[in-house]
Amino acid sequence: MANHITMNICGEDYTLVAEESAEYMQRVGALVDQKMSELIENAHMGRGDAAVLAAVNLADELFKAQEGDENLRRQLKTYLDEANAAKNEVSELKRQLFRAQQTRK
Repeated sequence: MANHITMNICGEDYTLVAEESAEYMQRVGALVDQKMSELIENAHMGRGDAAVLAAVNLADELFKAQEGDENLRRQLKTYLDEANAAKNEVSELKRQLFRAQQTRK
C-alpha cells in the first residue's frame, strides 16, 4: 500500500507517494534537505544548482557504496571458497587417518 508523505526540503513542501514507510521517507527527505542546505550555505548557490549538485553528490556516494558492496561480496565469496577448500581438506585428512588406523590394526 502506497504512503503519501509530505516533506520539507529547502523551505518547500513536497508530497511523495512511496511504498516505503513514512519514517524512512522522512529520513530520505532529511538527507536531501541537508545536502542541499549545505551547498546553498557553503557554496552560495541557488536551489536549482544545489539540487543538481546534491543529486550528483548522492549518485557518487551511491556508486561508491555499490562498488564497496561488490568488493565485499567478492571478498566473502573468496572466504567461503577458502573455507570450503579447508573443509574438504579436513575431510580428506580424516579419511587418510582412518585408513592409516585401519592398516595398523
